[in-house]
Amino acid sequence: MASHKVKRVLVIENGKLVGVVARADLMRALLKALPDTQSASTDDEKIRQGVIAGLAKQPWSGLVQVDLHLGIVDLSGIIFDEHAREAARVLAENVPGVRLVTDQLAWVEPISGVYLAAAPATDI
Repeated sequence: MASHKVKRVLVIENGKLVGVVARADLMRALLKALPDTQSASTDDEKIRQGVIAGLAKQPWSGLVQVDLHLGIVDLSGIIFDEHAREAARVLAENVPGVRLVTDQLAWVEPISGVYLAAAPATDI
């Protein structure tokens, strides 16, 4: 509507005019349909704190960081045991509100110091 400079559209049903829809009407409807970003960010912070609290109870989690957006948890940092990767993922998945967990954890073998970078992120 904006690109064609149309401000209002007639709504016709069975050949009869039943209403008029303005751009402002569409914008109001779209805003109502969008999630409330303030409550989404508040929910994200609660979920993030839940994941962090769960990780804090684990002796291996000191270098695991948690980012979260719209229910998607991104785990990053360093682990020293490959089993910690799966444990961190399962722990995060079990926090209410988590929709998906992405793994950006790097593994460092503690004796030799061999470092394996996190796998490249894949598109969701």
